[in-house]
Amino acid sequence: MNIALIGLGNVGQGLVRIFIDKRDELRQKYKFTPRIVAAATQSKGTLFLPSGLTLPTLMKALDSGNLNNYPDSAQLQRNWDPLRLVRESNADVLVEVSPTNLQTGQPALDLCYAAFDTGKHVVLANKGPVAVAYAELMEKAAAAKKMLRFEGTVMAGTPSIRLAMNALAGCTITTAQGILNGTTNYILTQMEGGLPYTEALAQAQALGYAETDPSGDVDGWDAAGKAIILAAALFNQQLTLDQMGVTGITEITPEDIQSAQANGERWKLIATVTPEGADVAPVRLPISNPLANVSGANNAITYTTDLMGDVTLIGAGAGRIQTGFALLSDLLEIHLAGG
Repeated sequence: MNIALIGLGNVGQGLVRIFIDKRDELRQKYKFTPRIVAAATQSKGTLFLPSGLTLPTLMKALDSGNLNNYPDSAQLQRNWDPLRLVRESNADVLVEVSPTNLQTGQPALDLCYAAFDTGKHVVLANKGPVAVAYAELMEKAAAAKKMLRFEGTVMAGTPSIRLAMNALAGCTITTAQGILNGTTNYILTQMEGGLPYTEALAQAQALGYAETDPSGDVDGWDAAGKAIILAAALFNQQLTLDQMGVTGITEITPEDIQSAQANGERWKLIATVTPEGADVAPVRLPISNPLANVSGANNAITYTTDLMGDVTLIGAGAGRIQTGFALLSDLLEIHLAGG
């Protein structure tokens, strides 16, 4: 399988590392031999080699700060822009893991369209295209007879999308409720232990869970983007951020935490998705609710179904290897389907 990898930050590097470490197992167990033929970064250059890039050498060049340090060879092309890589490379699959834009989905959305136009499958960890244009992407995938997969957009490698779409096929899902942001869950867990919000946030930043500007997490927007994706995939709804009620955790006080504890409850930032819409807000959950017992940076989701009742899935919701695994699982699905 020839792959064009757009984005070589944490997630892209996680996928490359998995390919290196699991090369023999993937070949022996699944007859799967991935080859990265094109790689693009925002600031360190791009590479295209039809016969496939040597992955340890690619990582070494990346660590040096510039893909131009990748050794020359006869067919190697440098500094093609990402759209040209998608259109003109010999890739079978576009893997798009560049930074997310939840307003327009760009520039990743145009890359997805170009991939389908040129007969390529698409695998995404980038939330933007699916959040903004799910229906259009599915139409283009169907017209091209290619697959669109996006497990990594919600809960990283914990298979929340695959559970809903595949394992629960035949059930009618009426509601999805989830802890879809690990940063806020970590902060709330630390506040339960007695830390005030500012100290819990500083700790999350020191551990790399929260950005220097944490607003995307603590104000609820990251969870809202994931809720939009679930609304599209589960209920064929195309929501926008301004159609949703979105409230973060910044106003939760130690007194709020203590009041909940005194009543056998815990605060969690919950995304709720139904056929009627979606919202994100802090909720006091009884300890008996499985979501109330999800601690630290973990994510979780509960699907309410007609045949199985509530089904809850808990696991890592972020991380370079964990999200890299989501990409691998999608690529293996395409491979095993004959793609």
